[in-house]
Amino acid sequence: MPGNTIGKMFRVTTWGESHGPAVGAVIDGCPPGIPLSPEDIEKDLRKRRPSGLPWSTQRREEDEVQILSGVFEGRTLGTPISLLIPNKDARSSDYDSLKGIFRPGHGDYTYFKKYGHIDHRGGGRASARETVARVAAGAVARKLLGSEGIEVVAFTREIGGIVARKTLLEELDQNPLRCPDPDVVEEMLQVLEAARKSGDTLGGIVEIRARGCPPGLGEPVFHKLDADLASALMSIGSVKGVEMGAGFGASRMRGSQCNDAIRPHGFASNNAGGVLAGITTGQELVVRVACKPVPSISKEQMTIDRSGEEVCLTMRGRHDSCVIPRVLPVCEAMVCMVIADHLLMQRAICGWK
Repeated sequence: MPGNTIGKMFRVTTWGESHGPAVGAVIDGCPPGIPLSPEDIEKDLRKRRPSGLPWSTQRREEDEVQILSGVFEGRTLGTPISLLIPNKDARSSDYDSLKGIFRPGHGDYTYFKKYGHIDHRGGGRASARETVARVAAGAVARKLLGSEGIEVVAFTREIGGIVARKTLLEELDQNPLRCPDPDVVEEMLQVLEAARKSGDTLGGIVEIRARGCPPGLGEPVFHKLDADLASALMSIGSVKGVEMGAGFGASRMRGSQCNDAIRPHGFASNNAGGVLAGITTGQELVVRVACKPVPSISKEQMTIDRSGEEVCLTMRGRHDSCVIPRVLPVCEAMVCMVIADHLLMQRAICGWK
């Protein structure tokens, strides 16, 4: 199936289905000499694992990564890096009753219309399980960025209409939602629990920041950095919107408010989100993504089967009540991959500075 590869210089292909034997990624273009171990990757994979709270999925995958190629004596070789993560806790019987039925909000209908033959077990390739391969590949990109002093962090900005007003990054490891505003964490947890008890789900907003990006990254006109970031983040199944800096708020500003004044010491503000004309300014990159509610709900829903007959569907299985916070490392991974790709493109054009 085409469309499984991202990047020009730092190229990542993910593979595998939710209930297949494994998922994984192949990374081509990673420079040689970068220290890399399974633990480097599993550290990021642990961020994606279920929290153990009632509103988080009960599927328990160990997510132990096997590095099959591209690394020798703990350092990258410059050759393709192949990563494999076994699926050990798939429970395919939960989906037996769904064979031939299109679940509302899922990719079943569109995949069937495109291919005529789909894996109904957990969504197959369209499952959120695919994102574990992205996180693994993103961890490799993060190692490359770390050698250049670039850090990427994602956090919870909003869940179910509850908005984090403060941005205290030191608070992220102090709560299970990785929310930077301690004043709203309990309220977020309450709305999540209420949604779970009612058989429903919630959406939310994730903010991603990248610090240490040098100015000059981005390829005008059709591979602007912000355009590639938007494309990468929109490829995450739950994401329905992306904005940078002031984002949609810029449409309600005047030019005198929105323009980031440039002073001898640097920019006076960052409404642009760290990108002008598709090229980094050297400021912090600020990106937000809107995530839809998880489509797997236990409430009754009306749908159709493959013959077009109407069906009343009640979902079974193990599902999250919200993609947040498990989507945070996925967002980080996509941003890491895009920045790594543009770093290597800039190196090819101007040399490594």
